[in-house]
Amino acid sequence: MSKVEKVSISMTPQHAELLRDAVQSGAYASGSEVVREAMRDWSEKWIEKRETADRLRALWQEGKSSGPASELDLDAVLDEARDELAAALHDR
Repeated sequence: MSKVEKVSISMTPQHAELLRDAVQSGAYASGSEVVREAMRDWSEKWIEKRETADRLRALWQEGKSSGPASELDLDAVLDEARDELAAALHDR
């Protein structure tokens, strides 16, 4: 690693024990390695959450921009959805 920044973190005793166990088992060379892997996993999830939130905001805006809401017959909408699903399953 060319550049690293030291950061102090606090964790529960249970997490600390898991971290020590991972290192003592030989699965990881150090506690830092465990934390780096955890950060990589968390980073992927964080990016996915942000992208999902951005997509939802865009869809929300698209819906708002599409014009005023209109009443729908829920039973008719559900019947249509069921018919489309049945047709899609039949076409497989």
